[in-house]
Amino acid sequence: MSDNPILADNKPIKVILQQGQQYCFCCCGRSLAQPFCDGSHTSTRLSPKVFTANKTGPVMLCRCKQSKNLPYCDGSHSQYSPADIG
Repeated sequence: MSDNPILADNKPIKVILQQGQQYCFCCCGRSLAQPFCDGSHTSTRLSPKVFTANKTGPVMLCRCKQSKNLPYCDGSHSQYSPADIG
């Protein structure tokens, strides 16, 4: 199995975060619980990104795993097509 992240989707996902709550963001792209970690990275050297929400409300989280501002979407997904997924 590759130690590089795979493209989980070519568009971000809108989620509602709760201020002060800690989340584990999937960085490998293999999780079935996207955009959050389900432990699928264990056969790689990749690790989830643990972060705490700064505020309550909707945010767009990255699913292409290429954002320079993980876990948040920065538009990097625009370079990928549906054929690139998985």
